[in-house]
Amino acid sequence: MRRASSIEKDSRQTVTVENLTGVFESIASTQVAKVRSKVTLSKEFFELIWKCYSSIKFDPSSRITNRSGGEDDKKVFVVISAEAGLSGDIDQRLVNKVMADYDEATTDVIVLGTHGATQLRQRNIPFKRYFKVTETDHYIDVMPVIAAVLPYTTIIVYYEEYVSLGIQEIKTINLITSMKDLSESAGEDTMNANDTIFEPSLDVIADEMEITMMTLALSQTIMESSLAQSASRFNAMALAKKRALMMLFDYGLEFHRAKRSESDRRLREVMISLKKKRAHARTQ
Repeated sequence: MRRASSIEKDSRQTVTVENLTGVFESIASTQVAKVRSKVTLSKEFFELIWKCYSSIKFDPSSRITNRSGGEDDKKVFVVISAEAGLSGDIDQRLVNKVMADYDEATTDVIVLGTHGATQLRQRNIPFKRYFKVTETDHYIDVMPVIAAVLPYTTIIVYYEEYVSLGIQEIKTINLITSMKDLSESAGEDTMNANDTIFEPSLDVIADEMEITMMTLALSQTIMESSLAQSASRFNAMALAKKRALMMLFDYGLEFHRAKRSESDRRLREVMISLKKKRAHARTQ
């Protein structure tokens, strides 16, 4: 059995861990509340801009969603992960999903987030570009990422989706196909060059709006991933705090057993000493 002083030392260290996990849990909870409202507003804004974009009638053969060629017809995986750790197993599940679909001969990888980049290196999956993701609930400039993926004809985004505080899922979206599907589902109230004046031209406006839509779509997935990561971090810290409390309870029981054992040992030593003294007194 361990000494009570050693158990007390471990118990103090566990109290520190329990306090830290409580702090991280509160921070993650606050971040979830802040980012969730921003994600909702972002979706509403995207739908509003999409209505404007889909109302413009243009030549489908000239659009980004109908491109061909570029980057040797390779596809690109855009992997959106956390910038730091302490977010549970969600990034690990994300990388596992990427590994299941990855083919080095036909696929390039662009990763967002240091944690995901580290895990990809550990799995020996090379990535062509890496971008840091600022952990913020404000707008993130994704134009460098858009510039990196534009040469590809197939753009698959791997991201983490917030379902509820206790559930986060790994999702994929084909950025080009999803935009094409939205274009095909556009309503009949459209504008064209015959009845509307476009400055400088219809094609220029359509190009700019399409880049804007891709930027908004990618920004949405980044914010959605940030929300899921905060929720996963909250769950991981809540679980760690629970385990720390359980360890403190076990340490408390072990401490009292050790103290009782030490008291019993001292009592036995005293009793043995008294017996020896009495025996010595009788011999005299």
